[in-house]
Amino acid sequence: MRRRLIVTVDDFGLSVPVNEAIERGHRDGIVTAASLMVAEPAAADAVARARANPSLAVGLHVVVVAGRPVLPPERIPDLVGSDGLFSSRLARAGMKYFFRPGIGRQLADEIRAQFEAFRATGLPLDHVNAQCHYHLHPTVLGLILDLARDYGRPPMRIPDEPFGPSWRATHENYRGRLANALFLSPFLRVMKARMRAYGVAHNDHVFGLNDTGRMTQERVLGFLGELPAGTTEMYFHAATRRWPGMAHDLESYRLEDEFAALVSPQVAEAVRASGAERIAFRDLVRAR
Repeated sequence: MRRRLIVTVDDFGLSVPVNEAIERGHRDGIVTAASLMVAEPAAADAVARARANPSLAVGLHVVVVAGRPVLPPERIPDLVGSDGLFSSRLARAGMKYFFRPGIGRQLADEIRAQFEAFRATGLPLDHVNAQCHYHLHPTVLGLILDLARDYGRPPMRIPDEPFGPSWRATHENYRGRLANALFLSPFLRVMKARMRAYGVAHNDHVFGLNDTGRMTQERVLGFLGELPAGTTEMYFHAATRRWPGMAHDLESYRLEDEFAALVSPQVAEAVRASGAERIAFRDLVRAR
């Protein structure tokens, strides 16, 4: 089986420094795709950059935790706090989304509003994923799959990082990588089965799950040396610099180092040497 590589940067639209990193990473580096947060402050700037770079594939980064909604708070009172934002307390939000009666309608309304906001940009919808991988949540996944039928059934990210290649590439955090693989395995099996039932294409593997915020050149070179057969997505959180008001959970991310990896000549050469074909999610549909 041939090897194909999708290189995605998440949080397109979060800030101008993130948008700059994505645009430059695509023009001068290995980036093939970006995931747009339609309600964030720099979303309009992101859309303008995407229009100026039509070869950059752009998907929807659905946000139902740790971010801003499209709908006003009075439309989704059970989803947002007094600040009008989604909670960053992921476990608590997950329990609420699963067990609270009636909350599914608010989630559906918000997710549809995000799909509609993306449609309004006029950009082709390359893929769908979610902030903090919340499309692993069974309620959120079901809503996205149902709604996506109205938007062309775009491919989706499967956050399935293969333990062996991940460990061999880094030789770091053996127990954490193994625990993640074991814990996520049943969720991933259900996710893949539901996507097949809906006719939704997806990648086979990812790199970045265990190294979020730390996708440095050294790690990326290691991952490229361990690419498995099939389609692998390597995803990043990159920025050209820090910015005022950035979220606290991003402060520890090595955003500038991830940007440096994306435009590194050594990384570009390693991609070529791997023999992997660089693609976007839309190419998974075309290959059917």
